[in-house]
Amino acid sequence: LYYFDYNADRAEYIARRTHSGHFGINQVLTHVAQDDLPFGGVGNSGMGKYHGPEGFFSLSHERSVMLKPRFYAFKMILPPFNTSIHKILQKTLIR
Repeated sequence: LYYFDYNADRAEYIARRTHSGHFGINQVLTHVAQDDLPFGGVGNSGMGKYHGPEGFFSLSHERSVMLKPRFYAFKMILPPFNTSIHKILQKTLIR
């Protein structure tokens, strides 16, 4: 939101009663040049925040990636057990 007025009280009044991704007083687009500030609109007028770490998280989709290694430890604890695993489990779990 861009607001043009040299009265600080009115500017603060507007800033506190509006909802926007940015509130610029007597300046336009200077916030876009600040890479470390989140930039973007809110609600239907914007696409979220971008620039800096906020932009990375806003424009990213987290997901997990799992790769089964060659040595798969779950084979030792999931049935069906082969004879050697069965013997090891009996010795360690049953006392």
